[in-house]
Parts: sequence; C-alpha cells; structure tokens
Amino acid sequence: MISASAFTHTVTERLLRYVVIDTQSDPSSPTCPSTEKQKDLGRLLAAELKAMGLADAHLDEHGYVYATIPASTTKKVPVICFCSHMDTSPDCTGANVKPQIVKNYRGGDIHLTADPAQVIRTAEHPELGRQIGNDIITTDGTTLLGADNKAGIAEIMDAAHFLIRNPQVKHGTIKILFTPDEEIGRGVDQVDLKKLGADFAYTIDGETAGDIEDETFSADGVTITIEGVSTHPGFAKGKMEHAIKIASAIIDRLPKQTCSPETTEGREGFLHPTGLSGTLEQARLDFIVRDFNDEGLKEKEQLLESIVKDVMKDYPRSTYKMEIREQYRNMKRVIDAHPEIVDYAVEAIRRAGLKPHRSSIRGGTDGSRLSFMGLPCPNIFAGEHAFHSRLEWVSRQDMEKAVQTIVHLAMIWEERA
Repeated sequence: MISASAFTHTVTERLLRYVVIDTQSDPSSPTCPSTEKQKDLGRLLAAELKAMGLADAHLDEHGYVYATIPASTTKKVPVICFCSHMDTSPDCTGANVKPQIVKNYRGGDIHLTADPAQVIRTAEHPELGRQIGNDIITTDGTTLLGADNKAGIAEIMDAAHFLIRNPQVKHGTIKILFTPDEEIGRGVDQVDLKKLGADFAYTIDGETAGDIEDETFSADGVTITIEGVSTHPGFAKGKMEHAIKIASAIIDRLPKQTCSPETTEGREGFLHPTGLSGTLEQARLDFIVRDFNDEGLKEKEQLLESIVKDVMKDYPRSTYKMEIREQYRNMKRVIDAHPEIVDYAVEAIRRAGLKPHRSSIRGGTDGSRLSFMGLPCPNIFAGEHAFHSRLEWVSRQDMEKAVQTIVHLAMIWEERA
C-alpha cells in the first residue's frame, strides 16, 4: 500500500490551467462536439499525455481524448478506464474564469471578490465544515469554476503522472477517456469503445470526498407540440385559440408541492420544464423526466399527458403531439452484475484514508450510458461542489485524495487479478 506522503501532487496546478479554457457545451448545436472550443482543452490534454510518454494519446475528430498507460505487471488484469468530461454546463458562463484560492480556510462564509452578491454560505454549503485548514478553490463570482468536471480531469492526469513516474507500482493496462458534451447528455454519442478496449470503467465526476455512486436517475426527454388556431386579433372573438396560452396553462397546472426539482430530494423523481417557445399558431414545451425506476418515469409521463388532455378540453379546435425520448437508464442494474467494480472502489477510498460512502446520483453521468453500451461504469468523487453555478468550489485536499483513490484502485485490480 502507498502512503499519502509518497505523492508529489500536480492536481491543483493542472486544475488552474484547465479551468481558464472555455469549454461550455451548447444543446442547440447539432455538431459533435457541440462547440469547437472544447477541442482547445482536448488538444492540451493530448499534448500533456504525450509529454508524459503515452505514445497513443490523441484527440479525435469528434472531440474525444484517448490514451493508454501500459501495464506494469505480467499478470492478466482486466483493462480499466478512467473517464471525465471536458465540457462545462450551459447553465452558467464558463468564459474568462478567474480562479482564486482561499488558503488554510478557517471557517465562515466565503465572499467572492468580483461580485459582492456572490457568497458561499456555510448555512447553504454544510460540506465546508469538513474543510477547515484546507485550501478552497473558487471563482471570482462572475463565472462557474468548471471543477465539474475539470477537477476529475486534473485528478486522472495527476494519477497518470504518478503511475508513469513510479513503474514499481503494479497495475494492469489503464485507459484514459476524456469526453465532450456530457452536460448536454451527448457525452458518449461518438465514443469508440472498440478503440478504447476497456473491460470496466469509472467516471471521476462525483461530489463529496469518499463518495462512490453506483446508481443514477433513469431519464427521458419529452416534447409537446401544440397547434393552436390563428386569426386576426381584431376579429378573434370565439375563434382564436392561442398556442402560447395553451402551453402556459399546461405549465401552470403542473404539481406545485411535489414532482419538481425544487420540491423533491433523495429518491423522489420529478417533471421539469426546460423550454417554452412558440407563436400564436404553434408552441413547443420541452421537459426532462427523472426517476430511479422505469415505472416512476411512466407514471410522471402519464401525469403530464393527463394534464395536457385536461387543458386541451378548453381548446376544442387545437391539437397536441407528445413525443418521449429515452435519454439514459439507471446504471445500477448493470453494475450490480459486477459487484467487484464497486467493492474495489470502496477499498481504494479506504486506502486513501477516507470513509467510503455509497450513494445514488440525482442526475446522470457518462457512466449511465457507458454501462448500457457494455462498459459497466460507476462514479467516484472528484470533490466538486455547487456545480453549474458561480458558487462552485473544490478543495485541494479533496482532489489529492481523489488522485490517491485512482492510484490505489489501479493497484487493487492488479492485486485481485
């Protein structure tokens, strides 16, 4: 077993280098990657991996970075992949990120320097209570940080750096995969699993240090298109049926106290409108539907359609169309068939000096879809907090523990082979 003192970490310097590169993805773009600027980070990462000595490191035309750390053992060990995503959320700007470090955090609220209204409050971020004495990395309050998921990238890069510099540490072949467009649900659309050649994988994209997540939401997308009745507004009495008003009535009749992101927690799912657009004649509503099981998804979709049908009774000459698209499914049903994947991660977290905690994700990761594509893939903590917001933060010490967890995990797969 390797002690923490054996590591000379580069993870913080890497994170600070990566977050200043704008990699925001764009859900309205049909291309892969959805934004060319994601390749700016991809090119840097491929070059850094090559400089470490990984000859096959490259960025492909779709914006994916692949690399291989050769085995340092003669044992036959399953090939393990570590994966993180390069894009940042469209929900908050990621341009001109100015990271700052609060060294030796002594407790209390953290005021972000460029916007007095942006305060990371201990009452709203109780995890800060575990960070006393640590170095906290934040933004200046004008952008997100991008620790989701550039912290994971920096941790994988630092772990790769350690393994290459310490060939006496025994491990099997390790694959590295950095993906675009995870934040818009398209992170593995163009991944080449045959080229990757991994047997099992881990995304490094979780929150609290010590967490291992083997379950996600199941997810669908729903689009409702409404065809209203258009007439001249000066002669509309008894004739016009306004599509935007129909759409607004549907939104208004959604449950107020349940079934929404702002009213649910734990294992409760939700219906969440994400877009409303239209004209008098035609309007469109977009929803995401989330639950931990398929039956819960179906119930919420049936609830939505019952609301639509009830609203449409007041507009007898208008029509609607409802389309449901599968997005991803709960990865637990795949991962449970390979319990060693999570068991080894739990042991690696313990060896890194942390208390392991198994939990579920109220969301999805690239691992959700990779699992159903034949690459079982739970999620390990990266230390990121308050992601998708200007209050995003991560601690240096949590990132270093994630690096150590990755290294121990590589070693455990070799030991148990």
